[in-house]
Amino acid sequence: MHVRGWRRSWQERSKMERIDLYSRFTVSSIPWLFALSWQLAPFKSDIRHEPLPLALGAALLLVSLTQCLLSNRNVRPSYEHYLGISVFPTRRLLGPLALLLLQVVLLATLAGVGGVGGPGLLLMSLNTPMAFVITRVLLVPVRTFAIESLLLAALTTGALAAAGVRGGPLAGIVPTALFGSVLVLISVRPSAWSLGVMWQAEEARDIQARLAVAEERLRFGRDMHDVLGRNLAVIALKSELAVELAQRGRPEALDQMVEVQRIARASQQEVRDVVRGYREADLTTELAGAQGVLRAAGIACTVTGGDGTGLPGAVQSALGWVVREAATNVLRHGDPGHCAIRLGVSADAVVLDVENDGAPAAAPEGTGSGLAGLRERLRALDGTLVAGPTDDGVFRLRARIPLAARAGSPGVPNPASGEAQRTAAGDTSRTTLLEDRR
Repeated sequence: MHVRGWRRSWQERSKMERIDLYSRFTVSSIPWLFALSWQLAPFKSDIRHEPLPLALGAALLLVSLTQCLLSNRNVRPSYEHYLGISVFPTRRLLGPLALLLLQVVLLATLAGVGGVGGPGLLLMSLNTPMAFVITRVLLVPVRTFAIESLLLAALTTGALAAAGVRGGPLAGIVPTALFGSVLVLISVRPSAWSLGVMWQAEEARDIQARLAVAEERLRFGRDMHDVLGRNLAVIALKSELAVELAQRGRPEALDQMVEVQRIARASQQEVRDVVRGYREADLTTELAGAQGVLRAAGIACTVTGGDGTGLPGAVQSALGWVVREAATNVLRHGDPGHCAIRLGVSADAVVLDVENDGAPAAAPEGTGSGLAGLRERLRALDGTLVAGPTDDGVFRLRARIPLAARAGSPGVPNPASGEAQRTAAGDTSRTTLLEDRR
Protein backbone atom coordinates (compact mmCIF):
# COMPACT_ATOMS: atom_id res chain seq x y z
CA MET A 1 0.00 0.00 0.00
CA HIS A 2 2.79 2.42 0.91
CA VAL A 3 4.65 1.61 -2.33
CA ARG A 4 1.54 2.28 -4.42
CA GLY A 5 0.97 5.53 -2.51
CA TRP A 6 4.52 6.70 -3.17
CA ARG A 7 4.23 5.74 -6.81
CA ARG A 8 0.95 7.62 -7.17
CA SER A 9 2.46 10.64 -5.44
CA TRP A 10 5.44 10.55 -7.81
CA GLN A 11 3.24 10.27 -10.91
CA GLU A 12 1.07 13.18 -9.79
CA ARG A 13 4.06 15.51 -9.66
CA SER A 14 5.09 17.61 -12.62
CA LYS A 15 8.48 17.08 -14.27
CA MET A 16 9.87 20.16 -12.54
CA GLU A 17 8.61 18.96 -9.16
CA ARG A 18 10.25 15.58 -9.75
CA ILE A 19 13.58 17.23 -10.57
CA ASP A 20 13.26 19.40 -7.49
CA LEU A 21 12.52 16.40 -5.28
CA TYR A 22 15.38 14.40 -6.80
CA SER A 23 17.87 17.25 -6.25
CA ARG A 24 16.91 17.71 -2.62
CA PHE A 25 16.97 13.97 -1.96
CA THR A 26 20.46 13.78 -3.44
CA VAL A 27 21.73 16.63 -1.28
CA SER A 28 20.11 15.08 1.80
CA SER A 29 21.84 11.75 1.12
CA ILE A 30 25.36 13.18 0.83
CA PRO A 31 26.06 13.71 4.59
CA TRP A 32 24.77 10.21 5.41
CA LEU A 33 26.99 8.69 2.74
CA PHE A 34 30.07 10.46 4.10
CA ALA A 35 29.26 9.77 7.75
CA LEU A 36 28.68 6.06 7.19
CA SER A 37 31.85 5.69 5.13
CA TRP A 38 34.48 8.18 6.33
CA GLN A 39 33.39 8.01 9.97
CA LEU A 40 33.02 4.21 10.13
CA ALA A 41 36.09 3.22 8.12
CA PRO A 42 38.66 4.19 10.83
CA PHE A 43 37.04 1.77 13.29
CA LYS A 44 38.50 -1.16 11.37
CA SER A 45 42.19 -0.38 11.84
CA ASP A 46 42.94 3.30 12.55
CA ILE A 47 41.14 3.66 15.89
CA ARG A 48 42.89 1.82 18.69
CA HIS A 49 40.66 -0.93 20.00
CA GLU A 50 40.55 0.18 23.59
CA PRO A 51 37.56 1.32 25.64
CA LEU A 52 38.32 5.08 25.65
CA PRO A 53 39.21 5.47 21.96
CA LEU A 54 36.27 3.30 20.93
CA ALA A 55 33.93 5.29 23.17
CA LEU A 56 35.20 8.59 21.77
CA GLY A 57 34.91 7.26 18.20
CA ALA A 58 31.37 6.02 18.84
CA ALA A 59 30.40 9.38 20.38
CA LEU A 60 31.85 11.16 17.38
CA LEU A 61 29.88 8.88 15.05
CA LEU A 62 26.66 9.50 17.01
CA VAL A 63 27.15 13.26 16.87
CA SER A 64 27.84 13.03 13.11
CA LEU A 65 24.59 11.11 12.52
CA THR A 66 22.68 13.65 14.61
CA GLN A 67 24.26 16.37 12.51
CA CYS A 68 22.99 14.55 9.40
CA LEU A 69 19.43 14.62 10.77
CA LEU A 70 19.60 18.35 11.42
CA SER A 71 21.13 18.90 7.99
CA ASN A 72 18.23 17.07 6.34
CA ARG A 73 15.76 19.27 8.24
CA ASN A 74 17.53 22.35 6.91
CA VAL A 75 17.87 21.29 3.28
CA ARG A 76 14.42 22.42 2.22
CA PRO A 77 14.49 25.88 3.89
CA SER A 78 18.05 26.34 2.60
CA TYR A 79 16.92 25.68 -0.97
CA GLU A 80 13.96 28.03 -0.53
CA HIS A 81 16.30 30.70 0.83
CA TYR A 82 18.65 30.29 -2.14
CA LEU A 83 15.73 30.42 -4.61
CA GLY A 84 14.35 33.53 -2.94
CA ILE A 85 11.11 31.87 -1.81
CA SER A 86 11.60 32.50 1.91
CA VAL A 87 14.23 33.63 4.41
CA PHE A 88 16.13 30.97 6.32
CA PRO A 89 15.68 31.41 10.10
CA THR A 90 19.13 31.90 11.63
CA ARG A 91 18.19 30.11 14.84
CA ARG A 92 18.03 26.84 12.95
CA LEU A 93 21.82 26.95 12.59
CA LEU A 94 22.49 27.15 16.33
CA GLY A 95 22.06 23.41 16.88
CA PRO A 96 24.23 22.33 13.90
CA LEU A 97 26.90 24.87 14.88
CA ALA A 98 27.02 23.54 18.46
CA LEU A 99 27.29 19.96 17.16
CA LEU A 100 30.10 21.02 14.79
CA LEU A 101 32.10 22.45 17.68
CA LEU A 102 31.42 19.26 19.66
CA GLN A 103 32.70 17.18 16.73
CA VAL A 104 35.94 19.19 16.64
CA VAL A 105 36.39 18.74 20.39
CA LEU A 106 35.74 14.99 20.25
CA LEU A 107 38.10 14.60 17.27
CA ALA A 108 40.86 16.55 19.05
CA THR A 109 40.31 14.52 22.25
CA LEU A 110 40.44 11.24 20.31
CA ALA A 111 43.67 12.30 18.60
CA GLY A 112 45.11 13.61 21.91
CA VAL A 113 44.77 10.26 23.68
CA GLY A 114 46.46 8.56 20.74
CA GLY A 115 43.27 6.78 19.80
CA VAL A 116 43.46 7.52 16.08
CA GLY A 117 46.13 8.46 13.59
CA GLY A 118 47.22 8.21 9.98
CA PRO A 119 44.57 8.03 7.24
CA GLY A 120 41.80 7.54 9.80
CA LEU A 121 42.41 10.97 11.31
CA LEU A 122 42.29 12.60 7.87
CA LEU A 123 39.03 10.84 6.96
CA MET A 124 37.39 11.89 10.21
CA SER A 125 38.63 15.47 9.74
CA LEU A 126 37.20 15.43 6.23
CA ASN A 127 33.79 14.27 7.45
CA THR A 128 33.54 16.68 10.42
CA PRO A 129 32.26 19.82 8.58
CA MET A 130 30.34 18.09 5.77
CA ALA A 131 26.80 18.01 7.20
CA PHE A 132 27.04 21.61 8.38
CA VAL A 133 28.47 23.16 5.21
CA ILE A 134 26.01 21.37 2.91
CA THR A 135 23.24 23.72 4.03
CA ARG A 136 25.52 26.65 4.81
CA VAL A 137 26.72 26.85 1.22
CA LEU A 138 23.18 27.76 0.12
CA LEU A 139 22.76 30.54 2.68
CA VAL A 140 25.76 32.79 2.05
CA PRO A 141 27.63 34.14 -0.98
CA VAL A 142 30.54 32.11 -2.36
CA ARG A 143 33.11 34.55 -1.04
CA THR A 144 31.66 34.40 2.48
CA PHE A 145 31.53 30.60 2.28
CA ALA A 146 35.20 30.47 1.25
CA ILE A 147 36.23 32.65 4.20
CA GLU A 148 34.17 30.53 6.60
CA SER A 149 35.74 27.37 5.17
CA LEU A 150 39.23 28.75 5.83
CA LEU A 151 38.25 29.66 9.39
CA LEU A 152 36.77 26.21 9.95
CA ALA A 153 39.92 24.53 8.62
CA ALA A 154 42.03 26.75 10.89
CA LEU A 155 39.80 25.86 13.87
CA THR A 156 40.15 22.13 13.22
CA THR A 157 43.89 22.38 12.68
CA GLY A 158 44.36 24.49 15.80
CA ALA A 159 42.35 22.08 17.95
CA LEU A 160 44.33 19.08 16.73
CA ALA A 161 47.63 20.97 17.21
CA ALA A 162 46.57 21.79 20.77
CA ALA A 163 45.82 18.10 21.29
CA GLY A 164 49.41 17.20 20.35
CA VAL A 165 49.14 16.23 16.67
CA ARG A 166 52.34 17.11 14.84
CA GLY A 167 54.20 16.58 11.60
CA GLY A 168 52.65 15.12 8.48
CA PRO A 169 49.21 14.34 9.97
CA LEU A 170 48.79 17.95 11.12
CA ALA A 171 50.02 19.32 7.78
CA GLY A 172 47.43 17.19 5.98
CA ILE A 173 44.49 18.50 8.04
CA VAL A 174 44.28 21.89 6.29
CA PRO A 175 43.96 20.63 2.67
CA THR A 176 41.73 17.78 3.84
CA ALA A 177 39.27 20.08 5.62
CA LEU A 178 39.32 22.52 2.70
CA PHE A 179 38.74 19.69 0.22
CA GLY A 180 35.45 18.82 1.92
CA SER A 181 34.22 22.41 1.66
CA VAL A 182 35.31 22.70 -1.95
CA LEU A 183 33.59 19.40 -2.77
CA VAL A 184 30.34 20.72 -1.31
CA LEU A 185 30.75 24.04 -3.11
CA ILE A 186 31.18 22.49 -6.57
CA SER A 187 28.41 19.93 -6.14
CA VAL A 188 25.61 21.46 -4.07
CA ARG A 189 25.80 25.08 -5.21
CA PRO A 190 25.61 24.31 -8.98
CA SER A 191 22.75 21.90 -8.30
CA ALA A 192 20.78 24.64 -6.55
CA TRP A 193 21.67 27.12 -9.30
CA SER A 194 20.43 24.73 -12.01
CA LEU A 195 17.26 24.12 -10.05
CA GLY A 196 16.68 27.86 -9.74
CA VAL A 197 17.15 28.36 -13.49
CA MET A 198 14.71 25.57 -14.28
CA TRP A 199 12.11 26.99 -11.88
CA GLN A 200 12.51 30.40 -13.50
CA ALA A 201 12.00 28.83 -16.92
CA GLU A 202 8.91 27.05 -15.61
CA GLU A 203 7.54 30.32 -14.21
CA ALA A 204 8.33 32.05 -17.51
CA ARG A 205 6.33 29.43 -19.41
CA ASP A 206 3.46 29.84 -16.98
CA ILE A 207 3.56 33.62 -17.36
CA GLN A 208 3.72 33.23 -21.13
CA ALA A 209 0.63 31.02 -21.06
CA ARG A 210 -1.26 33.53 -18.90
CA LEU A 211 -0.21 36.38 -21.18
CA ALA A 212 -1.42 34.42 -24.20
CA VAL A 213 -4.79 33.96 -22.51
CA ALA A 214 -4.95 37.66 -21.60
CA GLU A 215 -3.98 38.65 -25.14
CA GLU A 216 -6.69 36.42 -26.57
CA ARG A 217 -9.23 37.98 -24.24
CA LEU A 218 -8.17 41.46 -25.36
CA ARG A 219 -8.38 40.40 -29.00
CA PHE A 220 -11.83 38.96 -28.46
CA GLY A 221 -13.10 42.07 -26.67
CA ARG A 222 -11.57 44.40 -29.27
CA ASP A 223 -12.95 42.44 -32.22
CA MET A 224 -16.38 42.14 -30.63
CA HIS A 225 -16.47 45.91 -30.20
CA ASP A 226 -15.31 46.55 -33.75
CA VAL A 227 -17.55 43.94 -35.36
CA LEU A 228 -20.78 44.63 -33.52
CA GLY A 229 -20.50 48.41 -33.15
CA ARG A 230 -21.62 49.35 -36.64
CA ASN A 231 -24.07 46.46 -37.01
CA LEU A 232 -25.86 47.47 -33.83
CA ALA A 233 -25.96 51.08 -35.02
CA VAL A 234 -27.58 49.97 -38.30
CA ILE A 235 -30.03 47.73 -36.44
CA ALA A 236 -31.03 50.68 -34.22
CA LEU A 237 -31.41 52.92 -37.27
CA LYS A 238 -33.55 50.43 -39.18
CA SER A 239 -35.64 49.69 -36.11
CA GLU A 240 -36.42 53.39 -35.71
CA LEU A 241 -37.36 53.57 -39.39
CA ALA A 242 -39.58 50.50 -39.04
CA VAL A 243 -41.37 52.08 -36.08
CA GLU A 244 -42.01 55.28 -38.05
CA LEU A 245 -43.28 53.32 -41.06
CA ALA A 246 -45.50 51.16 -38.86
CA GLN A 247 -47.00 54.25 -37.20
CA ARG A 248 -47.90 55.57 -40.66
CA GLY A 249 -49.41 52.24 -41.63
CA ARG A 250 -46.81 51.66 -44.35
CA PRO A 251 -46.26 47.98 -45.31
CA GLU A 252 -42.54 48.67 -45.83
CA ALA A 253 -42.09 48.39 -42.06
CA LEU A 254 -42.15 44.62 -42.47
CA ASP A 255 -39.30 44.81 -45.00
CA GLN A 256 -37.25 46.84 -42.55
CA MET A 257 -37.71 44.28 -39.77
CA VAL A 258 -36.75 41.50 -42.18
CA GLU A 259 -33.58 43.44 -42.92
CA VAL A 260 -32.96 43.85 -39.20
CA GLN A 261 -33.33 40.10 -38.82
CA ARG A 262 -30.84 39.50 -41.63
CA ILE A 263 -28.29 41.88 -40.13
CA ALA A 264 -28.70 40.23 -36.73
CA ARG A 265 -28.02 36.80 -38.24
CA ALA A 266 -25.01 38.16 -40.09
CA SER A 267 -23.78 39.57 -36.77
CA GLN A 268 -24.10 36.13 -35.23
CA GLN A 269 -21.86 34.70 -37.94
CA GLU A 270 -19.34 37.48 -37.43
CA VAL A 271 -19.30 36.77 -33.70
CA ARG A 272 -18.55 33.10 -34.46
CA ASP A 273 -15.72 34.20 -36.73
CA VAL A 274 -14.33 36.41 -33.97
CA VAL A 275 -14.42 33.50 -31.53
CA ARG A 276 -12.53 31.31 -34.00
CA GLY A 277 -10.10 34.13 -34.75
CA TYR A 278 -10.89 34.14 -38.46
CA ARG A 279 -12.53 37.57 -38.72
CA GLU A 280 -10.64 40.07 -40.86
CA ALA A 281 -11.75 43.40 -42.25
CA ASP A 282 -11.43 44.24 -45.95
CA LEU A 283 -10.74 47.89 -46.77
CA THR A 284 -12.72 47.91 -50.03
CA THR A 285 -15.73 46.31 -48.37
CA GLU A 286 -15.58 48.57 -45.33
CA LEU A 287 -15.33 51.74 -47.47
CA ALA A 288 -18.42 50.74 -49.43
CA GLY A 289 -20.25 49.70 -46.28
CA ALA A 290 -19.41 52.91 -44.40
CA GLN A 291 -20.53 55.05 -47.31
CA GLY A 292 -23.80 53.15 -47.59
CA VAL A 293 -24.59 53.21 -43.87
CA LEU A 294 -23.81 56.91 -43.47
CA ARG A 295 -25.87 57.87 -46.49
CA ALA A 296 -28.74 55.77 -45.15
CA ALA A 297 -28.56 57.78 -41.94
CA GLY A 298 -28.87 61.03 -43.90
CA ILE A 299 -25.16 61.86 -43.75
CA ALA A 300 -23.48 62.83 -47.01
CA CYS A 301 -20.37 60.70 -47.39
CA THR A 302 -17.60 60.98 -49.98
CA VAL A 303 -14.74 58.53 -50.50
CA THR A 304 -11.67 59.73 -52.41
CA GLY A 305 -8.22 58.34 -53.10
CA GLY A 306 -9.21 54.84 -54.21
CA ASP A 307 -10.17 51.69 -52.36
CA GLY A 308 -6.73 50.46 -51.28
CA THR A 309 -6.37 47.84 -54.00
CA GLY A 310 -2.77 46.64 -54.15
CA LEU A 311 -1.95 47.35 -50.55
CA PRO A 312 -0.58 44.50 -48.41
CA GLY A 313 -3.29 42.38 -46.83
CA ALA A 314 -2.32 43.28 -43.27
CA VAL A 315 -2.49 47.00 -44.08
CA GLN A 316 -5.87 46.64 -45.78
CA SER A 317 -7.23 44.74 -42.81
CA ALA A 318 -6.02 47.31 -40.26
CA LEU A 319 -7.41 50.25 -42.27
CA GLY A 320 -10.67 48.36 -42.77
CA TRP A 321 -11.10 48.23 -39.00
CA VAL A 322 -10.33 51.97 -38.85
CA VAL A 323 -13.05 52.74 -41.40
CA ARG A 324 -15.56 50.56 -39.56
CA GLU A 325 -14.86 52.17 -36.17
CA ALA A 326 -14.86 55.68 -37.66
CA ALA A 327 -18.24 55.12 -39.31
CA THR A 328 -19.63 53.80 -36.03
CA ASN A 329 -18.40 56.87 -34.14
CA VAL A 330 -19.89 59.23 -36.75
CA LEU A 331 -23.27 57.55 -36.29
CA ARG A 332 -23.10 57.62 -32.52
CA HIS A 333 -21.57 61.00 -31.69
CA GLY A 334 -22.44 64.54 -32.62
CA ASP A 335 -24.89 65.66 -35.33
CA PRO A 336 -22.92 65.37 -38.56
CA GLY A 337 -24.22 66.34 -41.95
CA HIS A 338 -21.16 65.42 -44.01
CA CYS A 339 -18.34 62.89 -43.71
CA ALA A 340 -15.27 62.72 -45.95
CA ILE A 341 -13.01 59.65 -46.19
CA ARG A 342 -9.68 60.16 -47.96
CA LEU A 343 -7.09 57.47 -48.65
CA GLY A 344 -3.63 58.62 -49.62
CA VAL A 345 -0.92 56.19 -50.73
CA SER A 346 2.69 57.17 -51.25
CA ALA A 347 5.95 55.30 -51.53
CA ASP A 348 6.56 55.66 -47.82
CA ALA A 349 3.19 55.31 -46.15
CA VAL A 350 -0.56 55.06 -46.53
CA VAL A 351 -2.69 57.66 -44.74
CA LEU A 352 -6.41 57.39 -44.08
CA ASP A 353 -8.34 60.51 -43.01
CA VAL A 354 -11.95 60.48 -41.83
CA GLU A 355 -13.51 63.89 -41.17
CA ASN A 356 -17.03 64.81 -40.16
CA ASP A 357 -18.70 68.04 -39.17
CA GLY A 358 -21.10 68.52 -36.27
CA ALA A 359 -18.48 67.73 -33.63
CA PRO A 360 -18.84 69.62 -30.31
CA ALA A 361 -16.34 72.47 -29.97
CA ALA A 362 -14.95 71.08 -26.71
CA ALA A 363 -15.08 67.41 -27.63
CA PRO A 364 -12.09 65.60 -26.11
CA GLU A 365 -9.96 63.17 -28.02
CA GLY A 366 -11.57 59.75 -27.95
CA THR A 367 -10.25 57.46 -25.30
CA GLY A 368 -12.80 54.65 -25.50
CA SER A 369 -12.08 51.02 -26.16
CA GLY A 370 -12.72 51.46 -29.91
CA LEU A 371 -9.88 53.89 -30.58
CA ALA A 372 -7.65 52.06 -28.10
CA GLY A 373 -8.23 48.84 -30.02
CA LEU A 374 -7.41 50.59 -33.30
CA ARG A 375 -4.15 51.90 -31.88
CA GLU A 376 -3.20 48.37 -30.87
CA ARG A 377 -3.91 47.10 -34.38
CA LEU A 378 -1.91 49.88 -36.00
CA ARG A 379 0.94 49.58 -33.51
CA ALA A 380 1.50 46.01 -34.71
CA LEU A 381 2.25 47.52 -38.15
CA ASP A 382 4.31 50.43 -36.74
CA GLY A 383 1.34 52.66 -37.52
CA THR A 384 -0.17 55.57 -35.61
CA LEU A 385 -3.67 56.90 -34.96
CA VAL A 386 -4.60 60.50 -34.12
CA ALA A 387 -8.19 61.52 -33.40
CA GLY A 388 -9.68 64.75 -32.13
CA PRO A 389 -11.66 67.89 -33.00
CA THR A 390 -10.27 70.81 -34.94
CA ASP A 391 -10.89 74.53 -34.43
CA ASP A 392 -13.57 74.71 -37.14
CA GLY A 393 -15.85 72.11 -35.54
CA VAL A 394 -14.61 69.17 -37.61
CA PHE A 395 -13.64 65.91 -36.01
CA ARG A 396 -10.67 64.33 -37.75
CA LEU A 397 -9.34 60.79 -37.42
CA ARG A 398 -6.05 60.03 -39.13
CA ALA A 399 -4.40 56.61 -39.42
CA ARG A 400 -0.91 56.29 -40.87
CA ILE A 401 0.95 53.05 -41.68
CA PRO A 402 4.49 53.06 -43.11
CA LEU A 403 4.93 50.95 -46.24
CA ALA A 404 8.72 50.91 -46.61
CA ALA A 405 9.14 47.69 -44.59
CA ARG A 406 5.91 46.08 -45.80
CA ALA A 407 5.52 46.77 -49.48
CA GLY A 408 5.80 43.54 -51.41
CA SER A 409 6.05 41.43 -48.26
CA PRO A 410 5.65 37.79 -49.22
CA GLY A 411 3.14 35.60 -47.58
CA VAL A 412 0.71 38.40 -46.60
CA PRO A 413 -2.79 36.98 -46.91
CA ASN A 414 -5.55 38.83 -48.74
CA PRO A 415 -8.37 39.25 -46.28
CA ALA A 416 -11.01 39.62 -48.98
CA SER A 417 -13.35 36.65 -48.98
CA GLY A 418 -16.72 35.56 -50.28
CA GLU A 419 -18.26 36.63 -46.98
CA ALA A 420 -16.74 40.10 -47.35
CA GLN A 421 -18.21 40.42 -50.83
CA ARG A 422 -21.61 39.39 -49.51
CA THR A 423 -21.30 42.02 -46.78
CA ALA A 424 -20.53 44.70 -49.38
CA ALA A 425 -23.52 43.65 -51.43
CA GLY A 426 -25.67 43.71 -48.31
CA ASP A 427 -24.50 47.22 -47.42
CA THR A 428 -25.28 48.46 -50.93
CA SER A 429 -28.78 46.96 -50.82
CA ARG A 430 -29.37 48.55 -47.41
CA THR A 431 -28.33 51.93 -48.84
CA THR A 432 -30.76 51.69 -51.78
CA LEU A 433 -33.61 50.50 -49.57
CA LEU A 434 -33.22 53.25 -46.97
CA GLU A 435 -32.92 55.94 -49.63
CA ASP A 436 -36.10 54.67 -51.28
CA ARG A 437 -37.96 54.71 -47.96
CA ARG A 438 -36.96 58.30 -47.27
